[in-house]
Amino acid sequence: MTSPTATLLVSCPDRPGLVAKIANFIYSNGGNIIHADQHTDFTAGLFLIRIEWQLEGFLLPRDVIDTAFAAIAKPIEASWQLHFSDTIPRIAIWVTKQDHCLLDLLWRHQAQELPAQIALIISNHAHLESIAQQFKLDFYQFPITKDNKLEQEAKELELLQKYQIDLIVLAKYLQILSADFVAKFPNIINIHHSFLPAFPGANPYQRAYERGVKIIGATAHYVTADLDEGPIIEQEVVRVSHRDTVADLIRKGKDLERLVLSRAVRLHLQNRVLVYGNRTVVFS
Repeated sequence: MTSPTATLLVSCPDRPGLVAKIANFIYSNGGNIIHADQHTDFTAGLFLIRIEWQLEGFLLPRDVIDTAFAAIAKPIEASWQLHFSDTIPRIAIWVTKQDHCLLDLLWRHQAQELPAQIALIISNHAHLESIAQQFKLDFYQFPITKDNKLEQEAKELELLQKYQIDLIVLAKYLQILSADFVAKFPNIINIHHSFLPAFPGANPYQRAYERGVKIIGATAHYVTADLDEGPIIEQEVVRVSHRDTVADLIRKGKDLERLVLSRAVRLHLQNRVLVYGNRTVVFS
């Protein structure tokens, strides 16, 4: 059992001395830095850093770290997030009928690969309720039509609040969330079955086959109001050939989808992803 740590994710306009200012805040308060990674986007003129330190021996109580860092952040025009390693996020997994991504996440969670608590499963169909029962998870079905979509989303938001959900994972949830829903709950990760920006939307494997591509992929990204346009967290590809049918592409793609989604969720839970604009920095 490792001692708890704190992590700061910071972005601000680039200027000299930023690493020193941020590191000195931790050092001067007795902190031992165990991880630091940084990136400068020269095009955007933006500096981004992830810095993690041990809380044992740190002089500031947890509840004042954020306020204390604000005195450093304001002069450098920084935006920041503060996370603690022993704060366990609560996840809701949303599904439709396909089970491969859901099962992969549940198995990885069971193997303690994901530092989170999976609190419930939500679906617009009843097909995967037996899996929820198998893993002793609460399951809720919200059938979606064009006429009841907003009403159902309001109920789903109430449920997320009741369960104190921090992150939604769309594990092949084949519905488009409304812009209003995303605005009210922006922490959503989706898996898309293509190497975005190629083949957004529906039926990418069929369109990839018709185009005769030699590589197919999968993309995990944060959800925004624009379909399949959110900041990308993780991607992977596999080669295909003229001998592969659409069914072959789907089979190979499912393997990628499992891997890419689990990687993205883990990176998010480890606080290694920093979004700026419609891009991300994924810290090692």
